[in-house]
Amino acid sequence: MSNKISSLPVAVIGAGPVGLAAAAHLIERGETPIIFEGGEQVGANMRDWAHVRMFSPWEFTIDTASARLLESHGWQHPPKVGLPTGGEMFSQYLKPLAELPEIAPHLHLGAKVIAITRRATDKMKDAGRDSAPFALHIEYSDGREAWIEARAVIDATGTWQTPNPIGSGGLPAVGEKRHRDHILYSIPSAERDRARFADKRVMVVGSGHSAINALLELAKLQADFPETRVYWAMRGSNMTRVYGGGEDDALPARARLGQKTRELVDSGVVTILSPFRIHEISPSDGGMNVTGETADGLDSVIVDEIVAATGARPDLDMLRELRLDIDSSLESTRALAPMIDPNIHSCGTVRPHGEAELRHPEKDFYIVGMKSYGRAPTFLLATGYEQVRSVVAGLVGDWESARDVQLNLPETGVCSGGSSDEGGACCGTPASAQINLLSLDAIRIKR
Repeated sequence: MSNKISSLPVAVIGAGPVGLAAAAHLIERGETPIIFEGGEQVGANMRDWAHVRMFSPWEFTIDTASARLLESHGWQHPPKVGLPTGGEMFSQYLKPLAELPEIAPHLHLGAKVIAITRRATDKMKDAGRDSAPFALHIEYSDGREAWIEARAVIDATGTWQTPNPIGSGGLPAVGEKRHRDHILYSIPSAERDRARFADKRVMVVGSGHSAINALLELAKLQADFPETRVYWAMRGSNMTRVYGGGEDDALPARARLGQKTRELVDSGVVTILSPFRIHEISPSDGGMNVTGETADGLDSVIVDEIVAATGARPDLDMLRELRLDIDSSLESTRALAPMIDPNIHSCGTVRPHGEAELRHPEKDFYIVGMKSYGRAPTFLLATGYEQVRSVVAGLVGDWESARDVQLNLPETGVCSGGSSDEGGACCGTPASAQINLLSLDAIRIKR
């Protein structure tokens, strides 16, 4: 790498928890980050669900390099066992981190990256590709545009802005776009969204933690507005997986989410529609007629509002001119896909992975955080923090540290595949191997 290119900054796209963690690790390593955030504040996506309490305690939601940087300025770590809301994560952690003098000068808000390429080098060109700097096309909220060069790129944009449609085949249901004004692709708030949902017929679509949090918020609303009707539509019917592992879940708050939701169903506050694979949404007198495939054929329910909690998918459009190695189903890297595929397991015991598993054919380009998981739904912040630690170590040439990936995630207590012998961990991962387990593939693969 020429001296001119090596002096360029490392571009970090996205100023959420994982993006800012990447910046902190770069600074700790003596590198200069340049951080682009499309929102007008850091943690813009997280602020959309500021009212939601996380099931991971502060112990798992704060990055170590970020904490060291904050503590050098007198910041006090919140109690490790406390459970932050999205809003508390912003106010007590992300905002102070972004305001530090080491980070603030490198942070560009209202700056959306719309495309990435190599300087004067399109996707088809081989010659000199690895030695050409990255060129990022930026659109600013004030209408300006710019090209910014970087020696490496870390994409931490997440998937929050690209929710999955509610159609059962991965595409929008018939009529979904037409009725978009009555579909919320987020988690409702009993306070903020009171006028929208009070005394209405509401269908929540999805079976993950976002759906459960949506149901809990609507249940709060129903307590004050008893005419509120709540339907819960799911494509599958495995309620054990939906409710979670109970006492076997290593995160008690995550277990309580499942228990509270079961109580809402048992008490009649929530009506389950399962299986219910949405096929069409059509107008009806005073509402929408939602038609879905059930075990007995087509059926329909009339509702006023829909909450779409069907997960999200990565937006790869801005990466079109880069050479990516994407799994055909999960849309993660092909090396990472078998570790996180929900068709294989959902236990939370993801094998440690870092720079090697996140590597693309495009040298020095990495996707980290939730977006690195593609369409897989089981991502935790602690995973993203270890990803960026390993990636940054690789970018500065510390391959020993990059390969020494350590990840200890709390199990869900539910496994959709694999096996576990008595005394072992979920999905056949021995309990003794969960801590300080080296990624063997990363050791074998030499840069």
